[in-house]
Amino acid sequence: MDYDEQLERALDRTPDIESEETRFEIPDPEVRQEGNVTVYENFRQTVDRLGRDPNGVVRFLQDELGTSGHIDESGRARLTGSFDGDRLTEAVDEYADRYVICSECRLPDTRLEREGSATLLRCEACGARSAT
Repeated sequence: MDYDEQLERALDRTPDIESEETRFEIPDPEVRQEGNVTVYENFRQTVDRLGRDPNGVVRFLQDELGTSGHIDESGRARLTGSFDGDRLTEAVDEYADRYVICSECRLPDTRLEREGSATLLRCEACGARSAT
């Protein structure tokens, strides 16, 4: 069997690799208004998918949206002001790009590490480290 036949055989037996979009999907924010407060109903589910501290995520949303907020006793984020699902999706996607997705291999297999006063994103998949 020559090289080309061996290569073709190997490629036929190799399973298809799923794209990162199917492997790492962040749930769309479910929001509702309560007066002048936006309630992010599935915040806990989103944070669990991101694999990050809920307090850090809500702080990021506060900064990104220019508002105040907190996490209530049932795990929902309550943000002062009126924000639609699209705006929250943009903010959560920005958080994922900065603090979850590896800039080298684009996989979500990362964790945050403190090194001195810097916060680094360490990728478990490729070993890359980058400043956040």
